[in-house]
Amino acid sequence: MAKKAKKRTARGRKQDRTRVAGGQDYEVSYEAKKTRKSAASVKKAVKKVGNSRKRVERRLGSVSTKKRTR
Repeated sequence: MAKKAKKRTARGRKQDRTRVAGGQDYEVSYEAKKTRKSAASVKKAVKKVGNSRKRVERRLGSVSTKKRTR
């Protein structure tokens, strides 16, 4: 009998958008540029509140913390 193919979902992609990887320079620089803060302050925020993008932006005082709809 043939194996059933796994159903592909967009879950992994969606999860990736909601996280800030504190150790990844491109993620940190993107968030720093977006919030107009230093990379050090972004890393500090990630360490303090975790890697949730929403929480990090709230901690940094970002203007737009609206929920994305897609």
